[in-house]
Amino acid sequence: MSAFKCQSQSGAALVVAMIMLLLFTLLLSGAFTLSTVNLKAVGNMQMREEALAAANAVIEQVLSTDFVGSGAQSAIGWDVNNDGTNEYLVDVDEPECIRATLAEATAPSSVNLVALSSMTWNTVWQIQGTATDAANGTSVTVREGVRVLLTDAEKNTHCF
Repeated sequence: MSAFKCQSQSGAALVVAMIMLLLFTLLLSGAFTLSTVNLKAVGNMQMREEALAAANAVIEQVLSTDFVGSGAQSAIGWDVNNDGTNEYLVDVDEPECIRATLAEATAPSSVNLVALSSMTWNTVWQIQGTATDAANGTSVTVREGVRVLLTDAEKNTHCF
């Protein structure tokens, strides 16, 4: 007789190993799915922040000019990463005067002319810009308000 006897095995170790392998596979696929979703969310947040930065930069550029007299809608390209290509197109709406209040008294003039007014006005303007990324369609709208001191004639011309 041989030294080894054949004993029947019930296969419990195989079943336990298969269950552990299945659980490990499910755990890894769940982690992979979760990391992919997080990566997409971070990418979307980055695109949104870039679009916000582009819109804010273009609005600041418009504010640094005499926007009160321009009164026209404009579309300005913006290069975020300085590679020479405009990644975003920012549509800036026509500035809108939303409020005008009489400013505090100013120093009186030495000459009082009846035809000219010495009143100055605090005017509040709203400027809205929408930045759109042509590559993926990301679009963000930014509204900004600014106070501008205008003469009576300028207020009557530009702010109704």
